[in-house]
Amino acid sequence: MTLPTADTIVTYPAGDLASTGTVLYTEALSAGRRVVLLDTSACHPVDSAWPDQPADRATLTVNGVELEVLDCVVAATDGETLHLGSDVPVRKGTDGWAFVTAHIVDDALATAAGLVEGSEASIAVDAAYRHALSVGHTACHLASLALNAELAGSWSKDVSLDALEHPNFDALAIETSRIHERGSVDVYRVGKSLRKKGFAPARLADDLGEVETAVDARLSAWVTSGAAASIHRDGDRLTDRRYWTTTLDGRAVSIPCGGTHVASLAELSTPQVTLHAEQGDSAPELRMTTRA
Repeated sequence: MTLPTADTIVTYPAGDLASTGTVLYTEALSAGRRVVLLDTSACHPVDSAWPDQPADRATLTVNGVELEVLDCVVAATDGETLHLGSDVPVRKGTDGWAFVTAHIVDDALATAAGLVEGSEASIAVDAAYRHALSVGHTACHLASLALNAELAGSWSKDVSLDALEHPNFDALAIETSRIHERGSVDVYRVGKSLRKKGFAPARLADDLGEVETAVDARLSAWVTSGAAASIHRDGDRLTDRRYWTTTLDGRAVSIPCGGTHVASLAELSTPQVTLHAEQGDSAPELRMTTRA
């Protein structure tokens, strides 16, 4: 079989929950699994380079047989070898590489279904799970912007700004971000390097409850506005740049993002954050848990 030479066409940024495509490549893996590459897919894959949003739950149907998608990951090929997930050795967009959505299914069931290169296959995504993750991802963006705004007075030097032109604490301090159903957990490293950039952590030590209350109030106002939100795309391929866009405080907001989102801030219900300061392995950390 010939490995793809072009990135997968992805339709999930437009909100699609179903797609039909052609099997371009399939290969048996260990542990009784098989990878399936399609030319077009509505299934959102987890990206090991920044694994904030989990993969969609979905089924793949071929020749009338429905197969559970056990996992869905970003993969890449140089035309010789297919590298899955964390084994991808290059950055997305590297010349000479195709970046693809890899659907992992049960090998025995796929073989019994007659899944081969050239087969037509359809993808159906679990709508409720997708929506719950989309709520969580939208809430995560809003919470980070609200936290940036509340900590704006804690900087003594000029640093990069966020979409609302506040110092971008989120981008400068983020350690990990994980999207969950209707929420997220973000961990920030508040160490020496951040302080050298001009951040004074006093409010996180002395006024954490006050910061939390102010972030919640800002989130409530934004959700009450019911502003529309959407994904703008440079193209339909997996590596094309995508941007989450909405309007906050009367200003247009655009943030690079490869995940999925709700179409209106009104779909979030009573968003709240919990802030917890703790000592990490090598530096103080701030953990923000967002629920929506």
